[in-house]
Amino acid sequence: MIRSLLLLTSALTLAGCNMAPTYVRPAAPVPAALPTGEAYAPAQAGAAAGLPWTQLVGDAKLQAVIERALTNNRDLRATLANVQAARAQYRIQRANQLPTVTGDASAAFVRQNDARQNSYSADIGFGAFEIDLFGRLHNLSESALQSYLATEEGARAARIALIAETASAYATLAADQELLAVSRQTLASAQRTLDLVSSLNGAGLTGKLDVYQAQTTVEQAASDVAANVTQVAQDRNALDLLAGAPVEDALLPASLDSLIAGIAKVPAGLTSDILLQRPDVLQAEHQLMAANADIGAARAAMFPRISLTSAIGVASSALSSLFTGDALAWSAAPSASLPIFGGPVRGNIDFSKAQRDRMLAQYEGAIQTAFREVADALARDGTIDAQQAAQRRLVIASQRAYALSEDRYRAGIDTFLTTLTSQRTLYAARQSAIATDLALLTNRILLYRVIGADQ
Repeated sequence: MIRSLLLLTSALTLAGCNMAPTYVRPAAPVPAALPTGEAYAPAQAGAAAGLPWTQLVGDAKLQAVIERALTNNRDLRATLANVQAARAQYRIQRANQLPTVTGDASAAFVRQNDARQNSYSADIGFGAFEIDLFGRLHNLSESALQSYLATEEGARAARIALIAETASAYATLAADQELLAVSRQTLASAQRTLDLVSSLNGAGLTGKLDVYQAQTTVEQAASDVAANVTQVAQDRNALDLLAGAPVEDALLPASLDSLIAGIAKVPAGLTSDILLQRPDVLQAEHQLMAANADIGAARAAMFPRISLTSAIGVASSALSSLFTGDALAWSAAPSASLPIFGGPVRGNIDFSKAQRDRMLAQYEGAIQTAFREVADALARDGTIDAQQAAQRRLVIASQRAYALSEDRYRAGIDTFLTTLTSQRTLYAARQSAIATDLALLTNRILLYRVIGADQ
């Protein structure tokens, strides 16, 4: 009996129709090719877009810190827990498409005066199983599946973001360490200059103005040292938070130059098709597909909902005859319900369509945002090498100008103002060079993140 009911139910389920709109991936609302022009480096034909982070990061210390972050970061753990919860919700919804089989057994013992009456029963069956003729349960299950897949893509996006944020924090720490070193070197140099000017003033060879001007550079450098000490400490705290555990001194960056050599350039490819594989774009598409399935479930709710409850079992007053042929009994109770007046059915359909339109706009917006982010990163990548080279030449020229101006001041040829200006120009040039090196590094990391192809 049960086998016949299951076969009938399966046939009815398979014969059901799907009332959800046919899903077709929307056309990407961005140009087919990535931008080109003066700001962009020539694209490399044949190079696959994106890199695994283990190829992006060649620095062994940074690799160890990123691996620690992927293991210990609490935000990533919470994201992965959300994936597990979405997976469980999908399994729950999918289980509603199959009948729930239950087994029951009972015994009753009644004694009245000297008479004794016993009864025994055992049955197996399934209750209130909906026959999915119009695809309501199928579309609810499909919606739950797409929601689960969206959370998986969200977790992939969170993983890529964590890797990029950890690498950027590491590079920022390296830059601030170098800024601290430069400010300390400038302070020492300015102090020597102040001592020289003070001695010349004591000998009557220069005025008090030169002393005060020299002191301004000393105090500015001293202020910068204090600020940079604070910034390095805060950088360490930020890195510890991302790593989920304290990062020991042995894993701290050696220098910006070593990091530049240890972080690769990420190829972007030639077309914008790579953007469709970005995890946040895929997440938006799965959410759109879930909303599309919700329309089918809402439409199916307008049609009759057919349920079947059945059981087969045995009942007897004697345990020894419980499983004999005479004790066999069975029951089947089909039911159907159909909304006629009132209720939220039509409103649910309109709501589902509005949700689908919202998800469509978000999906297209995610693609456009991705295109803009990649284009911006490529524009920076196409010009940063020239800027870095110019900035390093500026440092060399400033060093030579400062050395020459100091010699001319000692010889009495130039005023101290020329030396002071050269000293400040050198200090600013060294700071700008560090900022440019950091911009180069963070843009390489940003390209990895915005391309999103962690192969």
